[in-house]
Amino acid sequence: MRQRSLRDHNLALVLRHVTAANRPPSRAEIAAASGLTRATVSTIVDELIAGGLVAELEPVSRSGVGRPGTGIVPAGTGPAGLGMEVNVDYLAVCAVDLTGAVRHRQVRRLDQREHRPAQTWQALAELADQAVGAVTALGLTPAGGVIAVPGLVEGDTIRIAPNLGWQQVALPRPADLGGLRDLPLDVANEATLAALGERHATGLRSFLYVSGEIGIGGGIVLDGELFGGSHGWAGEIGHVTIDPQGPDCHCGSRGCLEQYAGEEAIRAAAGLPAGAAVLADLVGGARAGRGPVLDALDHAGTALGVALSGAVNLLDIGTVVLGGHYAELIDWLRPAIERELSRRVITARWSPAKVRASALGSDAALVGAARAVTQAILDDPARFLATRAAPAA
Repeated sequence: MRQRSLRDHNLALVLRHVTAANRPPSRAEIAAASGLTRATVSTIVDELIAGGLVAELEPVSRSGVGRPGTGIVPAGTGPAGLGMEVNVDYLAVCAVDLTGAVRHRQVRRLDQREHRPAQTWQALAELADQAVGAVTALGLTPAGGVIAVPGLVEGDTIRIAPNLGWQQVALPRPADLGGLRDLPLDVANEATLAALGERHATGLRSFLYVSGEIGIGGGIVLDGELFGGSHGWAGEIGHVTIDPQGPDCHCGSRGCLEQYAGEEAIRAAAGLPAGAAVLADLVGGARAGRGPVLDALDHAGTALGVALSGAVNLLDIGTVVLGGHYAELIDWLRPAIERELSRRVITARWSPAKVRASALGSDAALVGAARAVTQAILDDPARFLATRAAPAA
C-alpha cells in the first residue's frame, strides 16, 4: 500500500510540474526540480504518456556532449473538464484542458424563472451535447462535468436557489445530460466555484470573492483552501442584512444586500427600464456621467461596503475580489466600497483591504467548474488512469 501511495504521489508531482512549467521540461529537468531520480521520472513519464496525459516533443538538436533534451507537454488529446452554469437569465458551458486553457465556450440567454427545473436541465443537456461534440472534434477527451448553480446544494438536492424560485430541487443525473451520461458529474454553488477559478487564475492565497449579477454570491479562500463552513454553504453575503426593516427578499428575509446592490436593484435605482441590457446601460451611463446611474452605483457600492466591512472584520482577510458584473462596474463601485471599508474596518488605518476586479470576470464560475474537473485529475492522475484502463480489463 505504501508503494502504491508513493507511486500515486509521484504521478501527481510529475504531472503538475509538466502542466505548470513555462516551457516544456525534459525528463532530467523534472528530476532536478522534483527531487526524484531520473529512472523514476522516466518510468512515470512513460506511464503518463501511455495514459494520454502527457506527450513527448521531438528532440531539440544541439551541439556538445550528451543526448538532446526532449520536452514533455500536456497531451493535445488529453482530458478536458466541462463546466456548466445555470444562472437566472442564462445557461453556459465551457471546456478547459489540463493547462487551464479554455478550449470551448457557449452561452445561451434564457430566463430560468420562466421554466421548471426539468426544462432547465433539458436545455443544459443540449449545450452539454454540443460541448462534448466540440471537445471531441478538438481531439480532447471529456473527463467529467461540474454544474454551477446559484443556490445551496446538499447531497443530491438544491435546498434553495432564491432567485430561481427553486426549493428542494433534485439534482440532475448524468443520464439527464446527454453527452455526459457516462461521465462523472457534480453540482456546486456558483460563487464557490468562481472563487476556486479565481484562485487558479491569480494564485491569490486568501481573499473574499463577491459575484454580483441578479443575485449576489460569495466564496471565501483562506491560505489557498476554500472555506465552506459546516455544510459547504459559507459565502452567502447576498443575504447579509443591510436594514432589518428593508424590502422583502426572495430568500424570505428583509433588507438583504441583494435588495440594494443586486442588478435589478441597481437598475431600478438608476431609472432603467425592466428588460434592458442592464450591464451595458449601466456602463454606458456611468461613462457618460449620467447622474441617476452614478448615484445608483454609489448607493450599491455603499451597501456592498457595509456588508464587506463586517466580513473583513470577522475573517481578517486582506483582499476583496469583485466578480460577475461587478468586475465591469468596479471603477464606479470601488470608491464607495473603499469609503465604507475605511470607516468600518478596525484595521483599515494600518492594513487596508484591497479591492480588485476578478481576473476571469463573468466567466469565473464557469471556468472554476471546468477547472474542478481537471484539478481532480492533476491531484490524482492515478485514479484517472485507472478509470481509462477499466473498460479494457
